[in-house]
Amino acid sequence: MLDEAVGLGPLEPLLRDDTITEIMVNAPDEIYVERDGRLERAPTAFTGEDAVRAAIDRIVTPIGRRVDEGSPMVDARLPDGSRVNAVIAPLAIRGPSITIRRFNRRLYEPADLVEIGSLSQPMLDFLAVCVRTRRNIVVSGGTGSGKTTLLNLLSNLIPPGERVVTIEDAAELRLAHAHRVSLEARPANAEGRGQVTIRDLVRNALRMRPDRIVVGECRGGEAIDMLQAMNTGHDGSLTTVHANSPRDVVSRLETMVLMADVEMPVLAIREQVAAAIDIVVHQARLADGRRRVVEIVEFTGLEGQRVLMQPLFRFERRASAGGAGGRFTGCGNPPQFYEALRDEGVECDLSIFGEAK
Repeated sequence: MLDEAVGLGPLEPLLRDDTITEIMVNAPDEIYVERDGRLERAPTAFTGEDAVRAAIDRIVTPIGRRVDEGSPMVDARLPDGSRVNAVIAPLAIRGPSITIRRFNRRLYEPADLVEIGSLSQPMLDFLAVCVRTRRNIVVSGGTGSGKTTLLNLLSNLIPPGERVVTIEDAAELRLAHAHRVSLEARPANAEGRGQVTIRDLVRNALRMRPDRIVVGECRGGEAIDMLQAMNTGHDGSLTTVHANSPRDVVSRLETMVLMADVEMPVLAIREQVAAAIDIVVHQARLADGRRRVVEIVEFTGLEGQRVLMQPLFRFERRASAGGAGGRFTGCGNPPQFYEALRDEGVECDLSIFGEAK
């Protein structure tokens, strides 16, 4: 009763459980959680729709957002950084719906992802070289595949002393850099004014003398500004993209650039993509709920109308009891930019790209 009176009701004990990564309220009496990549029903419920609405209001009111029949969807953030999406009637037929993406209080170290099997040590060593030598990296994958976690890890591999500007819809990244600026987009107010988009922030970031630009997720017209930044001296930029494969990243970026209402032929956009992106790291959530880097590819240029790419690492899946067994292996293709690094006197370990025996 106390939780429902002054807190978020039955969600309070779920928010205190660090093993839960997502909380989903489908209806007042139907709450699901994600734990270790698997969904399960929570043994708790709200007393009714009014209690769910009250919980939503307690989330959105302190940060100046609102939700009503005129604006029945809202994105917000809890004080601990967890990301919240809420939908009410008339859009939500069965009652108000809440989805909370939990904020991971523990900041993963690079060795942690190797230990839990998200990627191998050679893959991590290679990505560290990419970040250190200012390659432009895109982390791709589906919803809930661990893109933001990996982006955060890669961002923390940026050498100290560089000025880093992060741009997000809802601030989730936690960087250990002393010299950083964190920007967050803002929706329109009740009068429909005051909206600041990711694209606005990317454009503004270019005037802030950044050494690195980190965009939490490219999902619209900001893709054209991000690509142009990558192509005009802002090397070492990082972002994530929703895509089903590294090859799909190209078509997704083309679509997002066209969303910016720019009059560019598709071939010109493709040339921008091929010139801007160096490395794509593709993540996936497998059948057993584990999140793994399943492929790392290098963009090597444009031939005709096709973006050329070569695989560097992959996760070879094998049938197992959990349905997601396998091994990480090199593909036998050293990246092309290693030749330039050798010319600069940088030592490069080519053995990590050999296929595992």
